[in-house]
Amino acid sequence: MAGHAVPLLEMTGISKRYPGVVALDAVSLEVGAGEIVALIGENGAGKSTLMKILGGVAQRDAGTVRVAGQAVEITSPLEASKLGIEFIHQELSVLDNLDVAANIFLRREPTLGGWLAPLKLIDRQRIYAEADVFLRKVGLNISSRTQLSQLSIAQQQQVEIARALSAGARIVIMDEPTSSLTLSETKRLLELIKELKAHDVSVIYISHRLDEVQEIADRVVGLRDGRNAGTLARAEINRDRMVRMMVGRELKDFYVQGETSGTATRETEWFQVRKLRTAKYPQQSVSFNVAQGEVLGFAGLVGAGRSEIMRAIFGVDEMLDAELALGGQALTIKSPQDAIAAGIYLAPEDRRAAGLVVDFSVRENISLPGLRRYAKSYLVNSAQESATAKEMCRTINIKTPSPEVKAANLSGGNQQKVVLAKWLALSPKVLIFDEPTRGIDVGAKAEIYALMRNLAANGVAIIAISSDMEEVLGISDRIAVMHEGKITGILKRDEFSEEAVMRLATGG
Repeated sequence: MAGHAVPLLEMTGISKRYPGVVALDAVSLEVGAGEIVALIGENGAGKSTLMKILGGVAQRDAGTVRVAGQAVEITSPLEASKLGIEFIHQELSVLDNLDVAANIFLRREPTLGGWLAPLKLIDRQRIYAEADVFLRKVGLNISSRTQLSQLSIAQQQQVEIARALSAGARIVIMDEPTSSLTLSETKRLLELIKELKAHDVSVIYISHRLDEVQEIADRVVGLRDGRNAGTLARAEINRDRMVRMMVGRELKDFYVQGETSGTATRETEWFQVRKLRTAKYPQQSVSFNVAQGEVLGFAGLVGAGRSEIMRAIFGVDEMLDAELALGGQALTIKSPQDAIAAGIYLAPEDRRAAGLVVDFSVRENISLPGLRRYAKSYLVNSAQESATAKEMCRTINIKTPSPEVKAANLSGGNQQKVVLAKWLALSPKVLIFDEPTRGIDVGAKAEIYALMRNLAANGVAIIAISSDMEEVLGISDRIAVMHEGKITGILKRDEFSEEAVMRLATGG
């Protein structure tokens, strides 16, 4: 470690095995004081397992862990915290029924002294005063008496960081910290991470967003298949090298373009949407069409109304007004059942909450929307159901030991494939993707893109909402850009540029 004779953290030869799986095979990681180290790799590469071991959630089978040069045994999250290691998970571990101060000092509440000491009563005055100090440190200008439920996701995340600092954190682990944040919130978080570095707090940053990694990381450590895949110093960090290190191959055809925006032999106005209004922007209406075999991207800033439009088309949200047609036939959609009957399907942004029943098996999730196809006299033909699930797993490469595995146990990319599989089994005419690759790794992204293109090549009309500028430019034949509930422009491929999209997204 350049500039650090003794690294703050040394993990050497860490191995971890689960039944039938080698999760980690002699992995090593070093982090210096005040260093930002990005940990990258595909889902299943071992990142989470390595951090669970560091955070005391899991125990290693082999290897050593040293903090400030001293060998340590981290048997629990509490032991990790005592060593100055704090883990900020992707799913925030805050309690929204408590106020901010209570969350910051949870299980570490200061108590009243003197003759009241034996009663162990919380010192309310002190807890609020000290919590306010840590809120200022993370740049959160609110009262520590504020109920947590009143805060945005980004603010709740800042509360978690304040809690880590109040516990004396020397190493903060952040797992996909920007996955639910807006662009401005992401920018603020990255600035906060730089401020932590300036105060000698080390950060281990896990993210699939390689542009963020490139902006803030002092060093990048890659994992692949449970092993070290390489290290990049600050001067070596760029997207191509990170991708190569993660997947072990070049991604020259990362985005596969179609031949044209619809072909002469296909219906150019296959799916028509006219004068659609939703409750979010009742004064605005949206009109567009999608050709057979076309990928129509939807871009815009958070809150522009893209998801609301698609949820209305799928029948989840109410349409105040609309004229819809598919293949020249007028449609009336008042529920998801109406959309499914018409062959219009939605892969939602939050796949775990809205796209899957995570406690169901892969098989059950795939068959659920078309369960009547497998039922006879109210009894499900489980053999036919299993055969379809196995075929879909083979067709789109769902990595699971068996279709009987619960969806909750799959990686993000494979969960997204299960969402797609349930619709592909029903032969879609229009397939809507809302943030199709959110939170999944670069290799799985390439597979999702190829799948979208294959569907388009077979005549499916694809609509894809994406907040990732590179993605929406890469996958689309045309891009509809929204601002405050209306489409401000539709760009053809020869008009694509980041500047053109942002100009329209900001109302230009």
